[in-house]
Amino acid sequence: MEYDPGPVPDSVDWYGRQGQEPTIVSISDIHGYLDAARNALTAVGETDVYSPVVTTDEEGRLHWADNDYLLVINGDLIDRGPDNRACLELLTRLAEEAPPGRIRYHLGNHEMAVLFPNRFRWPGVFSIELDRDLRRAFVTHVAAGRITAAFDGYRYTYAHAGSTDSFDVTTVNESVRTAGGKLRAMFEDGQYDDDHLDILPEHETVFGIGEGGGRGPSAGLLWMDFKHMTADAPPQIVGHSRHQEPTRTGQVVCENVIRTNLGSPGGEAVLLERPDELAAVVNTPAGARVRTMDAD
Repeated sequence: MEYDPGPVPDSVDWYGRQGQEPTIVSISDIHGYLDAARNALTAVGETDVYSPVVTTDEEGRLHWADNDYLLVINGDLIDRGPDNRACLELLTRLAEEAPPGRIRYHLGNHEMAVLFPNRFRWPGVFSIELDRDLRRAFVTHVAAGRITAAFDGYRYTYAHAGSTDSFDVTTVNESVRTAGGKLRAMFEDGQYDDDHLDILPEHETVFGIGEGGGRGPSAGLLWMDFKHMTADAPPQIVGHSRHQEPTRTGQVVCENVIRTNLGSPGGEAVLLERPDELAAVVNTPAGARVRTMDAD
């Protein structure tokens, strides 16, 4: 897995210091469904509001469209669907083609299963069954900070499941890098298979599954169910919990819509954040539709 996105800053402020103001495009929970991801990403360029994020070649492969975007894949790129390796290839291809720093890949709970396979009992699932070389490469990317868990956008913070409480993105991403470094050292020392679960208690803010078998209100940033999000939670863009369409609770918007819409035409969506607006672009049978997601 040759993945090099260039700089992976913790905040959009980094781009401002470079004289840049990219529109943030986010998509979550692709789960190995490449066609659905294609429908969501290409819908942006089918509107009369936004330039394309990606283009499609003669073989149906997506390529970076060289417009002013920052793409956030907000966790759970893999598992469940039939095209897991193709989704990872899409990630690496876009990172190669986009300007440095314009592709972000966040951990979701299924990427957690890549790091900690003994924690889960998901037979036949890609994250559990993948080969050792790919798992080690993934761990290496996490240790190097190329795969992170959170990002501060213009007004919203991005994380896979989010939190009802404020959290510091830099601290969270440093915790992820530290965990990745420990796992990488275990690989090098031959201790990974036996010992990789030992570090989980040190990183509960990110990897904690919570009470009742997971997804409870005390779960970490990769696991809490959206139904526990409170009206006074800080502004966030999250995925993890399935919805028919992008859904807001208070200041938090959940963008996980792909799997719920697999059985019907359309419904795939991305969110786009600019300094003064948040919108969804939804693929529908009648064409792409832009929907404002700012609070009333």
